Amino acid sequence: MLITTYIAFFGLLALCLGLEFSACRTKTKSSSCSNSVFLSFQLEYYQVYFLALTADWLQGPYLYKLYQHYQFLESQIAIIFVCGFASSVFFGLISTSLADWVGRKKSCILFSLTYSICCLTKLSQDYFVLIVGRILGGLSTSLLFTAFEAWYIHEHTQRHDFPTEWITLTASQASFWNHIIAIGAGVIANIFAEWFGLGPVAPFMVSIPFLMLTGVFIMRSWNENYGNPRIRFAKMCTDGLKCLISDRRVLLLGTIQALFESVVYIFIFLWTPVLDPYGPPLGIVFSSFMAASMIGSSLYRIATSKKYHLQPMHILSLSVLMVFFSLFMLTFSTNPGQENPSESFLAFLLIELACGLYFPAMGFLRRKVIPETSQVGVMNWFRVPLNLLACLGLLILHDSDKTGTRNMFAICAALMVMALLAVVSLFTVVRNNTELKVTVPEEQTEASDVDSH
Repeated sequence: MLITTYIAFFGLLALCLGLEFSACRTKTKSSSCSNSVFLSFQLEYYQVYFLALTADWLQGPYLYKLYQHYQFLESQIAIIFVCGFASSVFFGLISTSLADWVGRKKSCILFSLTYSICCLTKLSQDYFVLIVGRILGGLSTSLLFTAFEAWYIHEHTQRHDFPTEWITLTASQASFWNHIIAIGAGVIANIFAEWFGLGPVAPFMVSIPFLMLTGVFIMRSWNENYGNPRIRFAKMCTDGLKCLISDRRVLLLGTIQALFESVVYIFIFLWTPVLDPYGPPLGIVFSSFMAASMIGSSLYRIATSKKYHLQPMHILSLSVLMVFFSLFMLTFSTNPGQENPSESFLAFLLIELACGLYFPAMGFLRRKVIPETSQVGVMNWFRVPLNLLACLGLLILHDSDKTGTRNMFAICAALMVMALLAVVSLFTVVRNNTELKVTVPEEQTEASDVDSH
């Protein structure tokens, strides 16, 4: 499978370049591009944020492999991942309020410290220490996807008074470079872990200098800012729940997100044990996944451009169908005694391609459906079932027999059928709503998660 992996990687990379070139031709040039003050501020943010993203992505390819290297059973590894998801639920709910209260700059520095400690715990083979490390990882990633963006938006709008529409430009460029960084991080992780023979712990040690540089740059060049202390966490969640209950569109979006993204989280856990027995370079496999996701993102921008004019609802439906088809393939390609690693690899690539389509489509629909004042509260409610479904799936896998992986893919396929039904219901509700249609070419941003690790 070694040759197959490299052929797929370089083929996907070439396709990425071709599609990005096509997608760039559909973009409209923004007046902000010529504003030197804005570009300087943007660069100040990017040099910190991209270092943080690099450190985060470096830890993706070999996380499961590291626990396996330490001789833990799949059921034990599943519990470690469940602790990480539970941590994400808890800290995801409070990270925004924590950053507003403590200060966004301090919270970003806290990210660099806690994530560095998380990486250092990977040197230990003690099960409890590794669980603590995953809990710290949940805190760190929650801060990465809340505190950094909150700091930027405050500085952009309050301190510099730039036009709010330029925020979309920054987010779009960050999304593009996030894919590039993820692809590069997989290659770097592979070089240190396999080419240099340093083992699966090496990428985590390589992450630490990036995290330290992140903290140093923040301390040297960032100003402190705070959120509104009058907006209490309880009120934010109450308003979010009211919005969720009162608007059927919001409830259906939340259902789709919880089902789709919980399946993606389970996929993040399962891809390594499915492919690793056949000896592929895991870092290159990971980079191939990220390249497939980038292709999906490029296809989304091309599809919603003036030339093709497809709508986000159509693309959301297609992404859910693609994941269902991929999971259907996996239930056969992982059947004990009849395993087909190449087919499984193809199915995983299709899932990542679907993710590249899904996240910008879902992001567009959320911005249009959920009122801006309720978005944080609603997203907190979305996260709870999302992570709980992922935890439940891994706990089921923990108690299963040798056919557990195949059965888990079958369960995930059933979840995607439910997601597809929710998509059909949403489509019925919004089919005459012109607000949910792209009328002009616009930059689309992706939801930060995907952190497809």
